[in-house]
Amino acid sequence: NGQVERMNRTIKEATVKRFYYETHDQLREHLANFVTAYNFARRLKTLKGLTPHEFICKCWTKEPQRFTSDPHHQTPGPNI
Repeated sequence: NGQVERMNRTIKEATVKRFYYETHDQLREHLANFVTAYNFARRLKTLKGLTPHEFICKCWTKEPQRFTSDPHHQTPGPNI
């Protein structure tokens, strides 16, 4: 519960407390961009310097049976 609350606060501080949005679509687009940047670019101390996506890929390499699909397919790139 505490982790969810902390993440909610992080998102709120990076979006609605810093920017004004004319429409809900502007907010949705900014939220999507923020979450993508967070998951693929933000290195976290709690994950030993890995991004959330890198951490998930590392876990998949160790225990692929815990996953329903290969997380490497979610990596952004020119084919998206």
